[in-house]
Amino acid sequence: MTAHTLLARIYTPRQLRQIEKQLRAQFEGLNVDSRIIGTVVDKWAQVDISGEDESIATNYLAKEFGFCPETLTSVRKFAALKGYITDLRKSGEILCLDVGIFQPAPIYAQIPLQRLQAQIVDGRKLALNKIAEIFGFCEDLPLNVKITAVDKTGKHLEAELTTPQIETYITWEESLLDRLIVVGSINSEINRILGYTGLNRDIIAVEPLGPFEQVLTCKLGTDAAGLISKIGRNLRNTRIEVFSPRRIRQLFKTGDQPAQ
Repeated sequence: MTAHTLLARIYTPRQLRQIEKQLRAQFEGLNVDSRIIGTVVDKWAQVDISGEDESIATNYLAKEFGFCPETLTSVRKFAALKGYITDLRKSGEILCLDVGIFQPAPIYAQIPLQRLQAQIVDGRKLALNKIAEIFGFCEDLPLNVKITAVDKTGKHLEAELTTPQIETYITWEESLLDRLIVVGSINSEINRILGYTGLNRDIIAVEPLGPFEQVLTCKLGTDAAGLISKIGRNLRNTRIEVFSPRRIRQLFKTGDQPAQ
């Protein structure tokens, strides 16, 4: 039996049961036993896999969820990792991301503010909280990053956004469509709420950013901010943020701005 730590943030006990249900459905017909162990450091889902088809099941887990590196020695320079924003309100000059390193203690990847400014706001000297507001950054939002420096002695990781992650934001901005970023819910649950409330008339698509993180693309002309209260009252234990191409375009028209 092999234990795997999935790159899946758990926000409620119910979400562990949802993963267990998903694995039962996917592994039906395979000679494999899967068992949810629980969570590590109250965040990461752990699962035991055993049986003749263990390798098939493991490959599915790697593709569907990914695995936590667990230790700093497992991370190499230039590695592409998924990280979850953490300590956003405490960070002034760095964006901290939890990439799944927790043994013997948690170590976060850090994107310096200056690098983030260069990558997504054309070098404008905006404060981190302002960038977060404009791009819909929030606690536990997953982002794809590239490790640019590994200091095993100092137990330090430095990173930047990957090219595909930057291209995603460019595509979102060029589409002129507002988006809602929902952290803490599965795709099917959100679609059910949209149908129940009739808000599916305002939403083009619901796409996953992670197992329990979704992005909702609004129809042209729909103000995403106006949908937050309608969706939020039907989704417990979630965070909802807005990505607004209009606000980004307004920012880029104003030229360089002082940190705020």
